[in-house]
Parts: sequence; C-alpha cells; structure tokens
Amino acid sequence: MSLLSRRIVLAGLVALPMARPAQAALTQYELVSQGTSVDFTFDLSGLAQSGTMPIQSADIQIDLSNLINSRVSVTLNAAEARTRLPFARTAMLSAGVLDVENFPTVHFTSTKVQLGEGGRISRGAEITGDLTLRGVTRPITLQANLHRPPGSAANILDMLSIQLTGSLNRHDFGASGYADLVQDTVGLDIRAEIKKAE
Repeated sequence: MSLLSRRIVLAGLVALPMARPAQAALTQYELVSQGTSVDFTFDLSGLAQSGTMPIQSADIQIDLSNLINSRVSVTLNAAEARTRLPFARTAMLSAGVLDVENFPTVHFTSTKVQLGEGGRISRGAEITGDLTLRGVTRPITLQANLHRPPGSAANILDMLSIQLTGSLNRHDFGASGYADLVQDTVGLDIRAEIKKAE
C-alpha cells in the first residue's frame, strides 16, 4: 500500500466516529391514547366536513439535546376512518378514494426536522417526511409544535404535547374519486400526548 493510500485510510478511520450519528441521545416516547387524535378536513359540495382516523402504531424518538435528530414513524388505520356523514364515509373508503380493501393503512416516516424560532419544535418548526397512501409515497411537510404541560418545569420532559398540521392534494396519491363533489385538498390536524417509554 502506498504512503498516500495509507494516509487516506487513516484519515477515514479518524473521521468515522465523528460521522456516526449519536444514537444514544434518542429517547423513546409512546402515545397516550386519551390525548391523541388524527383529524382531517375536506370540502364536500361546498360544505366543510371533517373526520378522524385512528393511529395503529407509532415509533417516536426524540433527541432532547439536538431536536433535529428526532424521528417519527406513524401508521394510521385507514379502514377505521370515520366522518360525520355515513354516506361520505362509504365513499371515502371505496376503491376510488382510500381503497381500504387493498390499502388498509396510511404510513408516515419523518426524514427531516427543521426547527423554529429559538431552536425549538414550535413557532415555525416543520417536519418533512414520506407519506404512503394507497401504495403511493410522496413527500409532505407538516407544521410542528412540541410543548411541555402548562406550568411544568423546563427540565421535566416526561410528558409532551405535539401538534402537526398541514394539507395534501389527494390526487397526488391517486385518491381521485368523486372529483365533482370533493375538493382536491385534504387538511390534516394531528394532536398527540406522548410520554417517555418505561
């Protein structure tokens, strides 16, 4: 091996520990079901409508010392989605929209966390990730807010509240049924209470 090659190898070995992400800093959190809801809104024949979709599973890991390393992976049970109008729910679950017979779940995995004012997950923070709906995966960016319970001390982070809001164009995922009745945009409002896993 030449002197130059040995130097390159040694430089790579020295840099390797610095390039490795600090996995140990991630703290596992779990959902508190009573304080968690996934709400969506849509426009049906000019009238605002809403619904809910239950969370089937969630993997939430937060790096409390460097929030941009935090990760979220959530699976929603699309087959159990509900709307206030029974006939609208039937149409929503059909092959032309969610097609729950073939795609019973919706999945989101975060890929990037952008912090807001003061380096916090609030005041303009965003979480970007891959949303898989009807077997189609597209990037989506959600506005994020992460807070401690009111009145709690700054160093007590056992319980946290998170809110994610945003929207998507349903046609991007092939959910194009009933286009003459339902508008393209679907709004999202995800609220969750999370606690440190034991």
